[in-house]
Amino acid sequence: MKIAVVGATGLVGTVMLKVLEERNFPLTELIPVASEKSVGKEITFKGKKFAVVNMDTAIGMRPDIALFSAGGGTSLENAPRFAEAGTTVIDNSSAWRMDPSKKLIVPEVNAHELSIDDKIIANPNCSTIQMVVALKPLHDKYRIKRVVVSTYQSVTGTGVKAVEQMMNERKGVMDGPMAYAYPIDLNVIPQIDVFTENGYTKEEMKMILETRKIMGDDSIRVTATTVRIPVMGGHSESVNIEFENDFDVAEVKALLERTEGIIVVDDPANLKYPMPMDAHEKDEVFVGRIRRDESLPNTLNMWIVADNLRKGAATNAVQIAEYLVRKELI
Repeated sequence: MKIAVVGATGLVGTVMLKVLEERNFPLTELIPVASEKSVGKEITFKGKKFAVVNMDTAIGMRPDIALFSAGGGTSLENAPRFAEAGTTVIDNSSAWRMDPSKKLIVPEVNAHELSIDDKIIANPNCSTIQMVVALKPLHDKYRIKRVVVSTYQSVTGTGVKAVEQMMNERKGVMDGPMAYAYPIDLNVIPQIDVFTENGYTKEEMKMILETRKIMGDDSIRVTATTVRIPVMGGHSESVNIEFENDFDVAEVKALLERTEGIIVVDDPANLKYPMPMDAHEKDEVFVGRIRRDESLPNTLNMWIVADNLRKGAATNAVQIAEYLVRKELI
């Protein structure tokens, strides 16, 4: 089985390679793909060296699966070319997420929607992925009416330049390259992506629209505020959920504990709750601070944390690939 990783030298692409190796994905040939300036560079995978190739070369090699993490423009141009060559593309950009002809997949939630005819599969936004993993079992049990989410997102979600900006500022270097319009260290920026006409940012609208599509229920009302904070390791979310039906908090905890891909960390008496430093380099979604919202009936508060480069991007894509192999859909 040939697997191409498009954007192999980038932040998420590097993690994709790491996850493929850690999870012992059953590939026989790796095809690292990057821009022309990186062609010929070597990457190491399972102790072997692989030379980076360009897009045309990779398409000509006809991989079975191509994991894309190279930006929306690159994906719009090249994902169809891979698909026409018979490759199944799993794309991490926003290019195909809201395309009604493309599936938007979180394996724990809706992998059953996939078929052998899906040649371009969209990987959701990082902040959406971790939230819907926790929402799905609760929706099945209690029926969600409304979700209010505020995010606390890692600088790694922006990329290497943002990490460098934060670390430079931490050293007192204030005139280095800027990924944000403002300093990020010792600061909080209530803007992720550009603003849209309705006053929400694109990141906020992604969470609203993608949640409904993944959950397969347009009746779920979602509102979001997305915020960049000076941390690494993962994204955190404060999530308030109003249900149609009442619930027992102990039952909610037990249900989440039984759900694949979730680790419940909820012991206030011993100061146990999820934090980005705990989720770093983990594939699971961590849930804690589970409690009833006493201001509204049938309403719950939760705190959700996950590594945005892994479950929020690379791991979710690899899990989709694993599902395709397991179900013989490629």
